[in-house]
Amino acid sequence: MNIGLVYKSLTEKDFTVLRAIEEYSSKYEYVPLELIEKRTRIIEEHLTLILNKLNKLKLVKRETIAGYKSYRLTYLGYDMLALNSLVRKNVLEALGDKIGVGKESEIYVGLAPGGVRVAVKFLRIGRTSFRRTKILRTWVQEPHTSWYRQARIAAEREFKALKELSLLKALVPAPFGYDRHVVVTEYVEGVELYRRPSLENPEEVFWKTVDTLRLAYQEVGIVHSDLSEYNILVRIDDQTPFIIDWPQYVYKDHPSSIELLRRDVEYLVKFFNKVYRVNVQIDDALKKILGS
Repeated sequence: MNIGLVYKSLTEKDFTVLRAIEEYSSKYEYVPLELIEKRTRIIEEHLTLILNKLNKLKLVKRETIAGYKSYRLTYLGYDMLALNSLVRKNVLEALGDKIGVGKESEIYVGLAPGGVRVAVKFLRIGRTSFRRTKILRTWVQEPHTSWYRQARIAAEREFKALKELSLLKALVPAPFGYDRHVVVTEYVEGVELYRRPSLENPEEVFWKTVDTLRLAYQEVGIVHSDLSEYNILVRIDDQTPFIIDWPQYVYKDHPSSIELLRRDVEYLVKFFNKVYRVNVQIDDALKKILGS
């Protein structure tokens, strides 16, 4: 389903209903119709028509619980709310085609005001394995954190990391804004490192990547903790490497930070040594990052 076309089909009353369901979602898995009616002040006859439309578009899911019609947001419904807020904030103007799919995200190309090309990342935390994401993410503290909350926290963390790193001129996509589970960043015309692009000077690319890890550790105080060839983009025109996908970072005072940093560096070194025949050592890269 085309997200952009779905968005264009919605009215302000549709968004009012979606926001009402979102508001009650912290208390109810499925929100009773009477509560939605009370919150929106839309008479039941008209509200039912709106909810039927939203259900048909797969923005909400309907269930009958104890004889009462009840509704919950789907990820697509949450997408619509985030897009609406980003448009209202003047961060995003248009959404284009999907350009990438990760383990827990989908990336679209978009336009910011002024015709600026941007990347629009929808975090899909918990889509494949809710239980697994809670095991992997120590930053999800609450025992029953909803997928809404997980995705929102992930987007907030990613935006924060990118903002701080960008201020230091680190090689990451510059952030434009975020809302709920969606992050809007600079669009980097590049190719993922795992596709093994031809590099004129692979050792230079390696050390530039290490320098971003150094800035992250020494200046921002964070460790990426999930680095691999899958989240490094090499810009086409000048072969500059950009590190992406930051929501799972840990702070340097985390008890496992050095272990996670070493793992990041090991992945990087092994890949460059194997694919590009670059003779670099794990300990040399670690020393540069740690400043020792």
